[in-house]
Amino acid sequence: MGAAVAVMLIKERQLVDAFTRAGATSATTAVPPGDIAVDVSGTAGRRLIERAVLREADAGRYYLDLLTWEALRRQRRRILFVILLVIALGALFLAGQFPPGARLQR
Repeated sequence: MGAAVAVMLIKERQLVDAFTRAGATSATTAVPPGDIAVDVSGTAGRRLIERAVLREADAGRYYLDLLTWEALRRQRRRILFVILLVIALGALFLAGQFPPGARLQR
């Protein structure tokens, strides 16, 4: 499952990079995906469109909303931090070290 998530994130990043390189970061600079050799109809493209990272300016022309992309990245970092914190606290709890001063009873 982790590998599938990693592949999805890589594909999303490739789409974002393609739109960034093309300078398509506003409605006035929007481009058709075919012009920059990307496909937004795949899973990664649909996810970015659903999250308003890629926005359709008009009839088949898309652009990257940089503010939304950065907000999505920050949200993902926060979620990862919380997951790692829960795992660390769970490991400490199972090892008998949490809460501080706790000991395993034998």
